[in-house]
Amino acid sequence: MIPRPSLPELFPDFHPEWILAEDADLIVVDKPAGLSTHAPEADRIDDVVSRLRAFLRGRGDAEAYLGIHQRLDRDTSGVLLFTRRREANAAVARQFEGRTVQKTYVAAVSGFGDRAPRGTLRHRLVPAPGGAMRAIAEAGAGREDRGAGREDRGARREDRGAGREDRGARREDRGAGREDRGAGGQERAAGGALAITRYRLLERRGDRALLELRPETGRTHQLRVQLAAIGLPIAGDPLYGGAEAPRLLLHAAELRLDHPATGAAAAFRSQLPAAFEAWLADAPADPYAGGVAAVERAMREAAERRYAVARAGDTTAFRLVHGAGDGLPSLSVDLYGEHLVVALFGAGEGEPGAPPRDVVLDAAHRLGARGVYLKVRPKHASVIVDARREEFAPRHAVRGESAPEELTIFEHGLPYKVRLGDGLSTGIFLDQRENRRRVRELARGARVLNLFAYTGAFTVAAVAGGARESVTVDVSRGAIAWARENLDAIGADPAAHVVVEADVFPWLKAAAQAGQRFDLIVLDPPSFATTKKSRFSAASDFGALAALAFRLLAPGGRLLACTNHRGIARAKFRRHLHEAAREAGCDVVQMKDLPDPVDFPSEPGMEPHLKSVLATVGAPAARAGASAKGAPAAKGAPAAKGAPAAKGAPAAKGAPARGARRGAAAPARAPRRGAR
Repeated sequence: MIPRPSLPELFPDFHPEWILAEDADLIVVDKPAGLSTHAPEADRIDDVVSRLRAFLRGRGDAEAYLGIHQRLDRDTSGVLLFTRRREANAAVARQFEGRTVQKTYVAAVSGFGDRAPRGTLRHRLVPAPGGAMRAIAEAGAGREDRGAGREDRGARREDRGAGREDRGARREDRGAGREDRGAGGQERAAGGALAITRYRLLERRGDRALLELRPETGRTHQLRVQLAAIGLPIAGDPLYGGAEAPRLLLHAAELRLDHPATGAAAAFRSQLPAAFEAWLADAPADPYAGGVAAVERAMREAAERRYAVARAGDTTAFRLVHGAGDGLPSLSVDLYGEHLVVALFGAGEGEPGAPPRDVVLDAAHRLGARGVYLKVRPKHASVIVDARREEFAPRHAVRGESAPEELTIFEHGLPYKVRLGDGLSTGIFLDQRENRRRVRELARGARVLNLFAYTGAFTVAAVAGGARESVTVDVSRGAIAWARENLDAIGADPAAHVVVEADVFPWLKAAAQAGQRFDLIVLDPPSFATTKKSRFSAASDFGALAALAFRLLAPGGRLLACTNHRGIARAKFRRHLHEAAREAGCDVVQMKDLPDPVDFPSEPGMEPHLKSVLATVGAPAARAGASAKGAPAAKGAPAAKGAPAAKGAPAAKGAPARGARRGAAAPARAPRRGAR
């Protein structure tokens, strides 16, 4: 069954207001930050070229020809020009290749200090590790770099003019660059590609400044690396050490060239985005102060960044707004088909700083959703005694129509049952979408163990990927029953794909004692869990938990370990896993960090909220302690090696529900993932 797209009107192929100018020969667009100009991957649909072509075809242009003569980095916004006819290509190409096209950018920097307001940067650019470039100052260019020469400044007064005279005056300078660009030319012999950029101070407030930049050459990362080389990295550019900012503050403000058909001078301009002025002012802005219209606009901008997920055709549930990563702190908005689920963080009684509830809900409803649900997550989760209380999770939609009590959503084509009004959780954690895809790819022919399985979403992915057997373990009777329903929905054989209601810690010890081995283990515990008898914290207990899991890996097996505990940094998480592997006697041959999905962007300057690592073990070392240090087997533990796990084995009576999850029959405890 092909899933119906979620709110397709929220994700148009292209926004008409992005088009700055259009005629028979040219189309010029105002590219937003975050969009690639042209993706080399054939299956990508979210780059500017693919989306603009789809828009033109929808308008009736069957060919939708676009000639590419200019590119902008994904995170750079501004003027981007394409030709609409092949006949226009030659005239435009000559201008770009001959450097007679005048490009003007604006960049935000900090630490400008007492530098001269104008200058010329001349560097040789060479590749550096991590996809970056390195700038080497040209010999004798230091004075000019500092803008100390008055002669240089005076000579550029004419440069600032827009006429052809200005371009002609620099033709000799640019013409010399043709030899630089030639393969094996003097430029390479000198070491690196010559990069020349002229800069001018536009505005300065305190330590922050806006610079106008006019590149004379077109090198990879030219503006970013040259400014970084003189101690002025662009704000929001972590690759080159830029100051923290909500985005890369580099904007292609203007493009001047001769029209390919008429030869007349043409100028195309893009307005400077509001983010530049806000950063320059260095004043914390309240994104909710503008009311419903401003919040709706921010939500639509966030939705725009999810175009690829929304239009992929196989996924109907994903995150639409992810807090400060999308400029709306303390808020998340998740899309489930035609309904939205809004979560407000730090929104308990008497807690300041929470987003205005009615403003957010009204803005969300204006996005076109059939109904909007609300989840309230107080800063101190301990105040939540019953996550199903109306004050935390109203059972019905608070705006528009309610969804059916049980709703089927799709993720990469696989069906999952969700319940939007059933407490703080819906039945699936959307931030694990890409990890479930990875599990599906790794599972063929494997024996898979899914721990803290909740409703079994990872197991569904593994079965769909061809897992020969699986064991799904969770302490909650309601969650494990839900997992069985999800597996039944894809036709999983109950004899080969077993669900077990059990506490994970004693179950793991019993499984090790019984000699159980798995090819792929998923370990995604809660950050915190508390019951009447025990307490689990990922910060202090994850290592011991991971060691138990490593003991169950078969030679060549893989462990997918995840945590969204904000107190565990990525480096610390990896250390926990290395130590756990050593304790278990495992030889880890690879440990790979996995990225978050695109719909869960990090807050500027912060690590991703979810840390995911895929560890692969080699041949077994001396597995001392493989029997879990003599721990007795828990009742209902799996059978001996090679035999299938006990069907529906109950948890050991009286065993503490350590690492417990939420579920219909689970004891009262803190929510599993407050940040999700």
